[in-house]
Amino acid sequence: MKKIAILISSFFVFLACQQKENPVFFKKYNEKTALEKQQNHQNGRMKFKLFQSKFIDMNEVFKPFNDDLAKFSEEDYQALKPLILEQDIPTLQKTIKDGNLTYEKLTLFYLYRIRKFESDSTLSLNSIIALNPDVVKQAKEKDKNAKNIADFSVYGMPILLKDNINTNNMPTTAGAVALKDNQTKNDAFIVEKLKENGALILGKVNLSEWAYFFCSGCPLGYSAIGGQTLNPYGRAEFETGGSSAGSGVTVAANFAVAAIGTETSGSITSPSSLNSVVGLKPTIGMFSRIGIVPISSTLDTPGPMTKNVIDNAILAQALFGKDAKDAASYDVKKDDFNSEIISKGSLKGKRLGVLTSLLTDSIYTATIEKLKKAGAELVEINPQQPFFNGFITLLNIDMKHDLPKYLTDNKIEAVSIKNVNDVILFNKKDSLLRAPYGQQLFEGIVKDTTTLAQLEVVKSNLKLDGENYLKALKEQNLDAILSINNYHSGIAAVSKHPTLTVPMGYKKSGEPISLTFVGVPFSESNLLKIGFAFEQLTKARKMPKNYQ
Repeated sequence: MKKIAILISSFFVFLACQQKENPVFFKKYNEKTALEKQQNHQNGRMKFKLFQSKFIDMNEVFKPFNDDLAKFSEEDYQALKPLILEQDIPTLQKTIKDGNLTYEKLTLFYLYRIRKFESDSTLSLNSIIALNPDVVKQAKEKDKNAKNIADFSVYGMPILLKDNINTNNMPTTAGAVALKDNQTKNDAFIVEKLKENGALILGKVNLSEWAYFFCSGCPLGYSAIGGQTLNPYGRAEFETGGSSAGSGVTVAANFAVAAIGTETSGSITSPSSLNSVVGLKPTIGMFSRIGIVPISSTLDTPGPMTKNVIDNAILAQALFGKDAKDAASYDVKKDDFNSEIISKGSLKGKRLGVLTSLLTDSIYTATIEKLKKAGAELVEINPQQPFFNGFITLLNIDMKHDLPKYLTDNKIEAVSIKNVNDVILFNKKDSLLRAPYGQQLFEGIVKDTTTLAQLEVVKSNLKLDGENYLKALKEQNLDAILSINNYHSGIAAVSKHPTLTVPMGYKKSGEPISLTFVGVPFSESNLLKIGFAFEQLTKARKMPKNYQ
């Protein structure tokens, strides 16, 4: 009997040790009732088929941090909140130099916060796909040089990446099961630049699968790998925007200092707007696209998504660099993006185009009045809506050629697919798990027989359409045209015009709404100056109330 008692005691000690080594914070929950409720949503895209990822075990994702987080208490977290939440990069850097914070503690704060909210089934946003297992160790290394860092620097700042951006120590899935094991050897060019400037890559975030060029009418922010991303301002009530849903959601919820998104047409602008954060969609070529899962080499671009304009400018500076492998890449004058210059931006005398078609929106109209009182010159314009023929054709044919090139360039043995048709066939083997909303857009790519010569005509016509709509920028010497959210993202995309979206307010429902500045090509620094002045005038952004 004594031997049995010893064995039983040893067994429970073993279990206790195992539990200590591998704590379980994340548990699958029964989502049946929530999904049934979701079927009553007025927005057809929000009648979800699932919430939780069927592929990610967040306990495994957090396993590398168990020891570090075991020493980081709730008291530590609460003490650091006022130093970190909603603070801009210059403030964080000053706090670190003053000795009241370290890069290690900043990183642990975000890891703890992500775990705290994402492990709560009533608050989880399904925003994280992967975390950098070395990030705490890297943060400790950054602390060795903390006293010598400029205030306007990404050095030591934890940044999240949309999971279609290559990293050499985490898979790049684009949210797709077919790319679950896409472990690239090299970082994307922009990730190299972030690291060169001292940024910490915290992890990878969820997105609309294949950057929302996969299924038709499916939910924004859904991917087979990551599950359904949710908006912190109205969880399962408001859309997240897409395709950079996780980038917008994680910045809004203060899960990192900032995030990187990508846009083809509205994929930075939309989630930035709907999550009340600042998003910059630059002129094509300002930031390299090499090492990013593509839709369209004609329109694709990465861009920074931040809680404020100054951080956006700081992050933009860290992404710059001419990339010989990207035909569209060009040299950028970094001095134009000096954050101290951006912070001196003014609205006085700025000529801003007001779209008369948007004056029915009360928040837009009230914002126009604020801009007028601040000294801006407002010019009403009423451009004719473009035909926009062939936009889907452009995306179809570009992706038909660009995706195979990406797969060939990266040569991952564990990834069996070679082209779009391979993805379709792969998903059909288990469509309920891999493509529950269908893959209609991918099927459309395969069916599209447009030749490359015909494609050039389509591109040319679309560009002319977009330029014609925005011609008032040059004809009336406007600094920017004022839009709402991603209303004119397609027009800006095909005409290669940059956009900057900045929080403008909230609807009666509590849903965020943003003012989007559309400028002439290569006018990003001017847009940031105007955006900063607008941000200071309105101070519209508020934290989501359940994530404070």
